Amino acid sequence: MSRNILSRRSFLSAAAAVPFASALAKSKNAQIGLELYSVRNEMQKDLMGTVRAVAKMGYDCVEFYGPYFGWTTDYAKQVRALLDELNIKCHSTHNGSNSFDPANYQKAIDLNSILGAKYVVMASAGRVEGLAGWNKVAEKLTAGAEAFKKAKLAAGYHNHQAEFKPIDGVRPIEVIAKNTPKSVVLQLDVGTCVEVGQDPVAWINANPGRLKSIHLKEWAPGKGYKVLFGDGAGPWQKIFEAAEKKGGVEFYLIEQEGADTPPLETVDLCLKNYRKMRA
Repeated sequence: MSRNILSRRSFLSAAAAVPFASALAKSKNAQIGLELYSVRNEMQKDLMGTVRAVAKMGYDCVEFYGPYFGWTTDYAKQVRALLDELNIKCHSTHNGSNSFDPANYQKAIDLNSILGAKYVVMASAGRVEGLAGWNKVAEKLTAGAEAFKKAKLAAGYHNHQAEFKPIDGVRPIEVIAKNTPKSVVLQLDVGTCVEVGQDPVAWINANPGRLKSIHLKEWAPGKGYKVLFGDGAGPWQKIFEAAEKKGGVEFYLIEQEGADTPPLETVDLCLKNYRKMRA
């Protein structure tokens, strides 16, 4: 009898461990990348050399930002060839709102498809007035999402401080989330969220499956964003747990706005801090 009870307990214990094991496996599969805005000066001087340097550090993926939208398709193919050579991916791009203008849909589709990206992320909505303005942003995202869907691309939105500051008791980021399809990725910028006193973990948990990528931007009182990843106020372990259990994260992107070390050294140190934190 005691053997049967023990056996049953062992079975239940093993069964209970399955979700944890699945979450752990998912955690290890979430890639770590770099938002290339972090090394923007180097990118302007030597894009190919900078991407090589980032790949050599051990980053799994990169996110190209604004200026990429001025590339020709021929140049985008050269960049893609480099990515393939280095075995590094581009899962998403950072875009101005102009990428979501109907006249620019095809260009966004062409460039992102060449790069192998999955997500076209609106990184700035421009000047927005009131909640009515944010509703228009949501409409633009929704229309873009429908257009990109035909090319097997998804739309995304990247927040800054403004989206987490309430207007008439409502945060603009809630307007975005409520009035866009669930296929629209809510790319969380952790640093700006923390800076304005909001809870990134609560936001992740409130939007299951929509946090496909998260910007690991650090922030600290008195230092602002000029602090290495892991050395600021971000509740990272809680963020990782929420992102991997509920948020649906596929990849993280370190984003750095400056530090006491040169940019390439800084993003290398940030990656090392990330690896230590996830060990």
